[in-house]
Amino acid sequence: MIRKVLFFLFFSVLILNLANWEAKIIFAQKEFATDVSVFYKFEDSGMAEVTHKISLENLFSNMYATSYSLVLDNVEPLNVIAKEGEKNLKLSSKKDGSKTILEVNFEDIVVGKSKTRNFEISFQNSSFAQKTGEVWEISLPRLSEDSPFRTYNTAISIPFSFGNEAYISPKPEEIEKIEGRNVYIFGKETFSKTGVVAGFGSFQVFSFRLNYHLENPLNKTASTEIALPPDTALQKVYYQSIIPTPLNVSVDNDGNWIALYTLKPRERIDIEALGTVQIFSGPRPFPKSSTEELNKNLFESEFWQVNDPQIKALAEKLKTPREIYNYVVKNLSYDYDRVKPNISRLGAKGALNNPKQAICMEFTDLFIALARSAGIPAREINGFAYTENPKVQPLSLVNDVLHSWPEYWDKEKMAWIPVDPTWGTTTQGIDFFSKLDLRHFTFVIHGQNTQFPFPPGSYKLGPNPQKDVFVSFGQLPEDRQGHTEIFLQSNNFIDYLTNNIEVQVKNIGPAALYNLSPEIYFDQKLFRTENISILPPFAVFHTNINVPFSFLGRKTPAVVKVSTSDQEVEITTFKNMVIISSLLGLFIVFSLIIVLILTRIKRLHLFNFDFTPKFLKTIYKKILKKLPIKNLTFIPSSTDTRIE
Repeated sequence: MIRKVLFFLFFSVLILNLANWEAKIIFAQKEFATDVSVFYKFEDSGMAEVTHKISLENLFSNMYATSYSLVLDNVEPLNVIAKEGEKNLKLSSKKDGSKTILEVNFEDIVVGKSKTRNFEISFQNSSFAQKTGEVWEISLPRLSEDSPFRTYNTAISIPFSFGNEAYISPKPEEIEKIEGRNVYIFGKETFSKTGVVAGFGSFQVFSFRLNYHLENPLNKTASTEIALPPDTALQKVYYQSIIPTPLNVSVDNDGNWIALYTLKPRERIDIEALGTVQIFSGPRPFPKSSTEELNKNLFESEFWQVNDPQIKALAEKLKTPREIYNYVVKNLSYDYDRVKPNISRLGAKGALNNPKQAICMEFTDLFIALARSAGIPAREINGFAYTENPKVQPLSLVNDVLHSWPEYWDKEKMAWIPVDPTWGTTTQGIDFFSKLDLRHFTFVIHGQNTQFPFPPGSYKLGPNPQKDVFVSFGQLPEDRQGHTEIFLQSNNFIDYLTNNIEVQVKNIGPAALYNLSPEIYFDQKLFRTENISILPPFAVFHTNINVPFSFLGRKTPAVVKVSTSDQEVEITTFKNMVIISSLLGLFIVFSLIIVLILTRIKRLHLFNFDFTPKFLKTIYKKILKKLPIKNLTFIPSSTDTRIE
């Protein structure tokens, strides 16, 4: 007689971020070999149709399964169906707290060793895919490590409408394109480590409002600066307004945008910067760092002990950015108790000596020190990283809960590449090296200096500072171009050598201008071209034009024009005055020559004629008085002028 064994198989997976499944598997002696294929098919709306295809193989001749149970945690299944071939199976559903238990009962029996039962359970759910801003984000929980499945394969089908793959972790074993879809295939070993985290879309968009508080404690006017979020290879910033407007915005050696303000004695001001940032899934065309700049990102500093023997020995062993990242992720542990104001920064050496007391600064410092010691330029980023669960993806810079992460220079891509070893550790293996997610917003870059400039959120006054950093998902502005405004001002001073014209080219648009080439024309003829590698919003470029003085104005332009791609401005010069002054000078010179010639003539009949101009006679007399000649007598008409 064949014994019937009641068999329950509870399947699911461990939580990743917000739990989707909970797994418990109960076996009475491994009587079956279980092969599972899970297929996630996402629709344009984000709804996922999830199909579990299950094969149960009998390992004994007298054992068979009578039912199968699937336990879902924090998932509300819709339109649940169980089928064996074309036949619908009886299925029941019940709730147990946050769990939903789907139980399939088999009416017939499959008996015999190596006999198999093939069936499937499918349902719909909208929680696996969420559209955050411009990006579809997918989070599928990992498979429990003790799951006894003989095989377990997962396929994820993504419609082209989701956009390009921005990031996906872990790396799929296969990728196929089928009927307007990208299909990503994972095996048991891959899926059981981390589950899947993926993003689709070319970029993400955040809106931001940043507040700065400045005070001049001196009894005299003083200048001060603040750091504005800059463009990088992975982000482009659009400024709606900065109130009050800075005097100028410059770019420092690390690429930071520095806004200049002048404060009156004892003056205190609050600054508000509003804008939008577009974060890209991969490096975009962006000005490359020079060899000199890269070399400066290899230096040792207070927190990056590049020449320390222990760090040098590790760097020689690890060598590559990937190996350095893996080492930091594996060997440092995140210490939530150290996330507090005014915490001491341990630096790279301190992180090695206290590996269980690290927060994001130590993860970053150790990566940078090891990379620089290995000859790889590296630097620190302070900024904002969006997260729904700080316990999984912590933000540990206390100033308005900011975050830090490192960047290294990829000589093949010719770009700075960000990585996040902190989150690589706290998420238990999600890959934040191959592709960073679209949630890291750079505020400041620390390459040549480990602490300056301070990031937004750090400019506070008083014992109870308020929140100053506000970031949320947003939309791109309609106007995304920089625009120039040209100012020309002449000093109107003639020194018979040059006339100076001051030129100002200001960016009044929301975005930075790159490789700007203002052209200067003298009377429609190109005189020279200026080269501006970058002009951030609210920045002003200054230059001077020396308009030359030339005889009769032959080389002096009448009009000076300055033009850019979207504006041109003209200003008239002093050319007419140059011509008049040249003629006057000629007249004076020729008059002097004539007088000198006449003084050498014994009789000057010129002054005997009635038509001789009176003013010429007067000038002649004055000149003769100044000449070094003795005894000069002016004789009236019909007489001689004698010089003795």
